[in-house]
Amino acid sequence: MQLNIGSTPAHRLQDRVTIITGGAHGIGKAYAQRFAQEGAKVVVADIDGEAAEQVAREINEAGGTAIGLRVDISDLALCQQMASTTMEKFGRIDALVNNAALFSRIPMTRGRFDAIPEAEWDRMFQVNVKGIWFTCRAVVPFMEAQQYGRIVNVSSSTVFQNPGTRIHYISSKAAVIGFTRTLAREIGASNITVNCLSPGSTLSEEDPTEETKAYRARRVVDRAIQRIQYPDDLAGAAVFFCSEDSSFITGQNLIVDGGQVMM
Repeated sequence: MQLNIGSTPAHRLQDRVTIITGGAHGIGKAYAQRFAQEGAKVVVADIDGEAAEQVAREINEAGGTAIGLRVDISDLALCQQMASTTMEKFGRIDALVNNAALFSRIPMTRGRFDAIPEAEWDRMFQVNVKGIWFTCRAVVPFMEAQQYGRIVNVSSSTVFQNPGTRIHYISSKAAVIGFTRTLAREIGASNITVNCLSPGSTLSEEDPTEETKAYRARRVVDRAIQRIQYPDDLAGAAVFFCSEDSSFITGQNLIVDGGQVMM
């Protein structure tokens, strides 16, 4: 994606400080770039620290403002350090996009429920669910102190498709929706909204194989909009949930999949 910071007329996130976890690759990188285009000061947090710093450099070189941090969201101390560093650098935290998860970049068992190793099941929930709990524990106190915040959690449209495999991944993403609704109720009085995005099958790999491209192409058949989904297709929805345009929307899940799942 060619960055052109400042070209977006809306600037809906001007000077809003936003943490994006899993922001160094794929969909997370698209979020980071789009938020910068909308005027946000972006914290690119990723377990791949070098890649996070590279994305931040690209944003800064294009005229935006960003820092890159190495963060493993399954470690509460590292999440708290992420929040503290953000406060030291920018003085506030306005938005948190919980994008980091185990999926396409990490091999997973795609067979029956009883073929999944126990350690893999535990790690899936440690990152995809507990990790979001940790980032919110680290960030929400600062949002409550300033009486303002926007949190966007990322689930998956597979929760609503019942594919019959990857039960640990799908269960973890279903838990994210429940977490979103409960947290929205708990912290709404502090003017903090908590919403969820559920992406469809997305060509998020940075160097996809022909096999991967063919797989993504096959997934378009059941969509109302019959084309491959790309990371940029999700960025606008994330911006919306972090902007004032959605200030009275909370506890909701938005499926972004070209109309494959309609609810």
